Amino acid sequence: MRTNIRSIVVAAFALSLIVTSRASAQLAAPGESGVVQGHLHLAVKDVEAQQKFWAMLGGTPVQNGALQLIQFPGTFVMLRKAEPTGGTVGSTVEHFGFLVKNLQQSMAKWDAAGFKWEKGTRADGKQGFVTGPDNLKIEIIEDASIDVPVKMHHVHFFTPSPLETQAWYAKTFGAKAGKRAQFDAADLPGVNLTFSKSDTPVVGTKGRSLDHIGFEVKNLEAFVKKLEGSGIKMDRPYTKIANSQTAIAFLSDPWGTYIELTENLAPAK
Repeated sequence: MRTNIRSIVVAAFALSLIVTSRASAQLAAPGESGVVQGHLHLAVKDVEAQQKFWAMLGGTPVQNGALQLIQFPGTFVMLRKAEPTGGTVGSTVEHFGFLVKNLQQSMAKWDAAGFKWEKGTRADGKQGFVTGPDNLKIEIIEDASIDVPVKMHHVHFFTPSPLETQAWYAKTFGAKAGKRAQFDAADLPGVNLTFSKSDTPVVGTKGRSLDHIGFEVKNLEAFVKKLEGSGIKMDRPYTKIANSQTAIAFLSDPWGTYIELTENLAPAK
């Protein structure tokens, strides 16, 4: 049975590469700040193994010019072959999370494929963590009210000072500060940014299995100039990608999270 499920996943992924190469984008609409959740960029040892995993989770392969993306409602996942220096745990982004409509169905797929599931703290059992390839820690929360099988939900930061981190993301990107359950948090269209205190030292994300997070930005060039005017140093300046409508820039937050800013990352409709 396990072999059959894996074969079905591989076949489905290959077919979807053909039929969805120009699928319409599913990122959130920008709010007042013009910043929305864009992508999660992974450094991976085995691209094919990661492709199978994300297909099993419900991702759809799409393409924007030379950029190969895996699309979910609310985000894209991007894969780059590399030797990551570690998993998500121990970095400033300890994990990220998705909502699923039916957790039992998802768990059955992961169990059949041999992926570890760790039950969470919710008494109803409708939340927990799956460990993906390259020690990616991913929180999964059941929400039967969503109108899709799976969608992006949150990025969970662990830093020495959660409130300072929350304030920085609110000031820099216009995220709306608040709470998610017991956690300090801030919301951008398409994603909740959650902040917890780390009692042990953490390292930045660059080079880890989650190398960087990405925000899609309206009028990116002007946004980058605004950041630079406020004293933020860019790791890579505003750059137009050759033979593409896509533009990018990079920066790091004060705690070491590597961040890519993009414009026109999604495939054209």
